[in-house]
Amino acid sequence: MVGPEMYAAVQAAIGKDDASIAVRPVQCLSVCKRPATVAVTSPDGYTFLFGDLQTESGTAALVSFVQSYQKSDFGLVPWRERAEVLRKGMVARVPPIRWSPDDGRAPK
Repeated sequence: MVGPEMYAAVQAAIGKDDASIAVRPVQCLSVCKRPATVAVTSPDGYTFLFGDLQTESGTAALVSFVQSYQKSDFGLVPWRERAEVLRKGMVARVPPIRWSPDDGRAPK
């Protein structure tokens, strides 16, 4: 199974080095046809779902993405800063819950 391997690799790579990052397994993200799928989210940032990840290439790509995510406004990592495996594996980008669809302004 790729999921448990991916979790262990990501946890080892970033979960223990930065106390501001929580790496945790979930039972299901309902993306059954695209394992392993990983979510990257924050309270006031976009949520990204990436699927079809392999442990070795996916882990390195996620480490880089999380570093960029932390530095960006609302987690909006520019497309060019995402590894190819994440570009191809994009499942969804969900706006923060407090985002205003009426006026398009950033969350407050």
